[in-house]
Amino acid sequence: MNRRQADVAVVVATRDRPGVLGHLLEAVAAAPVGPREVVIADQSRDLRTEEVVQEHARRGLPVRYLRDGRTGLGVAQNMAFSHSSSPVVAVTDDDCVPAPDWIAAIEAAFAADPQLGGLTGPVLPLPTDDPDLVPVSSRTSTVDRMFFGRHVPWDVGSGNNFAVRREWLDIIRGNDERLGPGAPGQGGVDMDLFYRLLRAGARIRYDPRCLVHHARATRQGRLARRAPYGHGIGAAVAIWLRERDAYALVILGRWLDLRLRRLLEGIFRRNRILVYEEALVLAGTARGLLFGARVDAARLSSYEPAASRPWDGSRV
Repeated sequence: MNRRQADVAVVVATRDRPGVLGHLLEAVAAAPVGPREVVIADQSRDLRTEEVVQEHARRGLPVRYLRDGRTGLGVAQNMAFSHSSSPVVAVTDDDCVPAPDWIAAIEAAFAADPQLGGLTGPVLPLPTDDPDLVPVSSRTSTVDRMFFGRHVPWDVGSGNNFAVRREWLDIIRGNDERLGPGAPGQGGVDMDLFYRLLRAGARIRYDPRCLVHHARATRQGRLARRAPYGHGIGAAVAIWLRERDAYALVILGRWLDLRLRRLLEGIFRRNRILVYEEALVLAGTARGLLFGARVDAARLSSYEPAASRPWDGSRV
């Protein structure tokens, strides 16, 4: 178990993946510097995930377990945000394994810069001997960078590796629950969060020391994520436009330029898989724009600012 705890909450939303969640919790428990609290928001259809969490709680991990019958990543994360009490909230996915110094790097970055609103970092594929598994959601830059003001959100970071100072979550009221996996928007909940943080005035740093590893997927599994990825970006852009944010047009142009260049690269290199992937992303983007243009204009969020109350590690 950890030798020291940082005043950081680790938030993980999960659904029907108790095995990989167990690997994540083992990594957090074994780190030299651990979090003050781990908050698991579970939308699983059975009790296996709860059993895994309870086992780690018995071993001494300061974990809070939340169960919810709703679906959607944004919903689950908002619930976990609202039930955590640390001043910094660190987020990763249930199929990720943080590096041993992940929490220490987050603690150091926020301590060094009291004005820092958010933090992101690299996402590298987990090593494997299985040749049929391919990387997904990788972010490999080793360049330390600060973001402030208008930026395309996919340059900022990834939703499976970021941390936010709680006061900024209070300002933007957490996630838009119309977006993200399991919601009608299908994706884009992390991009929307980053963009609204920047739009509200937060400074977000990309720090190469803040590293997590992400599980690989089958080729079919990777392909299945491409259309929802595009759908989420399209939906978020359309929602921003309806909020009269003209910079959303710049984001849409940059997005289409990126995807079309990737598509042409695949054509010129005769890479059928790349061509197919980008066609899926573009088709998803078109459907997402239509969704965002038609969805209720009011942002949906069940986020509640954390009450100033002591936390006892009990189950909610």
